[in-house]
Amino acid sequence: MTKAEKTEKVYEPFQFKKFAIEQNDCAMKVGTDGVLLGAWCDVSQATKALDIGTGSGVIAVMLGQRCEAEIHGVEIDEAAYLQAKNNMENAEWGDRLSAKKAAIQDYAKLSRDEYDLIVSNPPFFSGGTFSDNQDRNNVRHTVKLGHGDLLIATRKLLAKDGKFCVILPLIEGLRFEEVAKSYALYCTKITEVKSRPDGSVERLLMQFEKTATDSIEKDDLAIYKAKGKAYSAEYIALTKDFYLKM
Repeated sequence: MTKAEKTEKVYEPFQFKKFAIEQNDCAMKVGTDGVLLGAWCDVSQATKALDIGTGSGVIAVMLGQRCEAEIHGVEIDEAAYLQAKNNMENAEWGDRLSAKKAAIQDYAKLSRDEYDLIVSNPPFFSGGTFSDNQDRNNVRHTVKLGHGDLLIATRKLLAKDGKFCVILPLIEGLRFEEVAKSYALYCTKITEVKSRPDGSVERLLMQFEKTATDSIEKDDLAIYKAKGKAYSAEYIALTKDFYLKM
């Protein structure tokens, strides 16, 4: 056994209330960003949904718990695709979920599907947690999927009245909002995410549509209470159907 094999970390399945996510073969582990996006996006009108860069499949499985839509997860990495496929099949509602191995650029060109809801927490989004000690190896970069490619694919695959939801770090989110306009995708809702009520904005949960609105719906969300390690009431309300201890 090599030194690398001896020190390789093994990740246990992440257990949610109604499903488990195997993640040992995925570069991006289950984290706050993905859970926020999966719990936050509007599934009320969704009959067919797409998760771009599905990774372990956690967001796709969450969507399947929240609604009765048919859900597809697209993933370019072979190991992650296989793990997502397994996680989807093992979910109680797995008959409505499917993983597809492809680059989203190619998938968009070939697919005839039209989606009421598209979600993405793809490689170029900073990910995982709100920790100041985030492992540098887990930071994702735009080299794998540029903003333009993502927006072109989304524009093609999104239904006329569909919704496209993403989570981004603050600065990247503001830039993304401006870039999206040039692809005729307009921000209609933003939730500013902070660690604590008096803290700075760290993430933006953003919803885009093909039709612009006169004003963007805005609110905010704090993960923790002002002091201590207790979760805030609004964060518990958003995620209580998923986390075991909520």
